[in-house]
Amino acid sequence: MSTYTQFLYQLVFGSKGHLPFLSSENQDILFAYIAGILKKKSCHSYIVGGASNHIHIITHIHPTICPAYLIKDIKEATHAMIQRERKLFLHFPGWQVGYSGFTYHISSKESLISYVRNQAEHHKTVSFKDELIRLLKEHSVDYNDDYLFT
Repeated sequence: MSTYTQFLYQLVFGSKGHLPFLSSENQDILFAYIAGILKKKSCHSYIVGGASNHIHIITHIHPTICPAYLIKDIKEATHAMIQRERKLFLHFPGWQVGYSGFTYHISSKESLISYVRNQAEHHKTVSFKDELIRLLKEHSVDYNDDYLFT
């Protein structure tokens, strides 16, 4: 029997200290680069987006891929790319240590894509910290506030 899956994830991670580094000049380059990494790993990227200091990825993860290793690979590859393109990412402080990951039913795909597409507008009124805490609570994920942004 073959393997058939549908794992819809929202993966979220931020910059070290959650310092802003994304701008209208560099974000599309970074988002496309991450989408390319996902494609090379046989993951289907529905959308990669974010706002100033963090990234949201809506993706189907191939069943042979561990989400933690995927995030590690994305962070390592993008860090190297950002170092090569330093002029575009002058304020990049590095990536935070951890990440958050949430699973959804496939019927949520369009609303998740819309949510990520509207991150810039969303963060005019909601901080990344408040957004992340809401997501963690919504998914019943226990967290320690002391380590939330390390």
